[in-house]
Amino acid sequence: MAKVKATIHGAISIVNAIATGKGATLGISKKVNVEMETTKGNGIVIEIQKKPMKSRLINRVVQKIIPKNELSKMKLRISLDSEIPTGYGLKSSSAISTAVAMASAKLFKPKMNDFDILSTGVNASIETKVSLTGAYDDACACYYGGFVVTDNYGKKIIRSEKCLNRVSAVIFIPKSRKRGNVRKLKLSSSTFEQAWNLAKKSDYWNAMILNGLATSPILSSEPEIIPKLIENGALGASVSGNGPSIAAVVRNDSISKIKRVFSSLDGSTTVSEINNKKAEVYEV
Repeated sequence: MAKVKATIHGAISIVNAIATGKGATLGISKKVNVEMETTKGNGIVIEIQKKPMKSRLINRVVQKIIPKNELSKMKLRISLDSEIPTGYGLKSSSAISTAVAMASAKLFKPKMNDFDILSTGVNASIETKVSLTGAYDDACACYYGGFVVTDNYGKKIIRSEKCLNRVSAVIFIPKSRKRGNVRKLKLSSSTFEQAWNLAKKSDYWNAMILNGLATSPILSSEPEIIPKLIENGALGASVSGNGPSIAAVVRNDSISKIKRVFSSLDGSTTVSEINNKKAEVYEV
């Protein structure tokens, strides 16, 4: 019987991919650990923070990598431990599906390459309706760290580089989990195309601001917040993913000013360093 552990990090949005199928993201240091163990018996047992749970996404990822006849001969225990709050646009499902793919591959298909591991999580996300575009941009930022600019439908990385500035992400997590209508983002597709073109040229902060101004009236209950964050020293600020969290990237000496801006809103604020490290998986 064998056991492996995968560690992967979350990410924030630079450019939302829903409107055009093209996105850009930046890795943050909040992480997810996935342990996978084979034991006697059969079936898949999933636990998050030691509590049993069901997940169609995790099951689908496992089934895509581990052959049926192998699965029927053993019990697979998958335990997750995550620092990323789920359902706020901080890429937790991309991180989890990719980490589960990494662990499954390490145990059963050690020759699987990066692209196939990422594609497994992305395809499982589309098939289980967790994501509209499969979120290739999110999966890549979680997996590789740093800045990643992608064509999600073509599953291509257009640009990938480390974030070398001494900056952190200050993330506001609203009390209300209400999100706007994501499909309305398509009405502003030319703005998102523009933001993506900026990201493609490494002009990430302006891309993020443009994305923030385009997404916040639709996805956030605080549409006025983006200009306020910029005035207070944020290099870039935007709704992350489809919301409702809002991320501001700042130089480390401006963190307290940004926290003060968020403190007037109803919710909590967390600070995360930027992550430039690739995800890893190893035998335990």
